[in-house]
Amino acid sequence: MKLTLQQIQQLYKFTRQHYVEHYDLQTELVDHLANDIEQIWKQQPTLSFEQAKTISFKKFGVFGFMDVVGERQKAMGKKYWKIIGRFIKEWFQLPKIILTALLFLSFYPICKTAAANTFLLAILIIFSIYALYKSFFLNKILKRNFKQNDKKWLLEEMIFKTGMGSFMAIPVNFLNFMHFFHKGNQIYSNIEALIYAILFTILVILFYIVLEVLPKKAEELLSENYPEYKLIQL
Repeated sequence: MKLTLQQIQQLYKFTRQHYVEHYDLQTELVDHLANDIEQIWKQQPTLSFEQAKTISFKKFGVFGFMDVVGERQKAMGKKYWKIIGRFIKEWFQLPKIILTALLFLSFYPICKTAAANTFLLAILIIFSIYALYKSFFLNKILKRNFKQNDKKWLLEEMIFKTGMGSFMAIPVNFLNFMHFFHKGNQIYSNIEALIYAILFTILVILFYIVLEVLPKKAEELLSENYPEYKLIQL
């Protein structure tokens, strides 16, 4: 016995009722439930849809869908960083590697001056303020997208929201790093200047990718990772 379209829709509603918000995770769970219910019907054809659904859901254990959702979030987090890594690689290829070199050559001599701490601190403050502004702006876009299609996608939320929160913490971590390894106002050594110049060059690239590149390529990335995304947008 096959599930009807109405029963499939009921399974989507069922996953939402159990706190699964993202459509891609809902689809994965609905597919699993549907296949399992059909297998249950083969063994017990007299069971109703609700009875078979209850038996299938109990197989997920005490925490229901939460374990599956947690694992899927971890997997998508790894994919998110792979996407970032892909864009970082572009900065070490022509022609962007020239800009990368220019960034480094701009930071290095500044890190050799007595004003290095003040300069680097100012950059971190600017990054933090801009990240806050951009986070607010991108969160509005995410809410608008949800209102338009009534669907949330896990990768989309990472691009517009979750990843942003992670990167807003980077300036604070840099401040702690600077305070721990370099106290006082003395001039940085050659090695310290080199390390800070490299770190701040990478920081600029990371912030540009996360704040500007990924949001602009969100639709392309979603279509690339979710075959059903294109169909829904048509």
